[in-house]
Amino acid sequence: MLRARVLRVSSSAPTLRPASHADLAQVEAMLVAADLPVAGVAEFIRGFVVAEDGGELVGVAGVEAHGEDGLLRSVAVAPSHRGRGLGARLTEGVMDAARSAGHRRLYLLTTTAAAYFPRHGFRTIPREEVAAAVRESVEFREACPASAVAMILDLE
Repeated sequence: MLRARVLRVSSSAPTLRPASHADLAQVEAMLVAADLPVAGVAEFIRGFVVAEDGGELVGVAGVEAHGEDGLLRSVAVAPSHRGRGLGARLTEGVMDAARSAGHRRLYLLTTTAAAYFPRHGFRTIPREEVAAAVRESVEFREACPASAVAMILDLE
């Protein structure tokens, strides 16, 4: 299970916290609204971080654990909170949690954000270079199309 630090930049900044099963319906609704897959979210909800602002869920990011590797997925920010760095905070939060959990690498698949993730250290790789355990994930096998770009981040 990933544990994210609770972060607050200012009194008006959303608070990041680990997701719980009680957040599942809201997390899935946010992902559907962002046109992101929900397959596998329930199974890995404890690897997710959510952002709250005034009791409202305004962002989410998750990591699925697959042995010593993780699969970064489901980074989404509510339209009302975009352009403020919240996506970066969520991404960095789950990256830190993955390091703390002992993951060696993070992988991701994206159809829309291949230009975004290099600023967090990710680089594009051929899909066949993704760790076998990650390739067996629901997201990899079923949820993302074969045209999705595979990326990796070495955490060590």
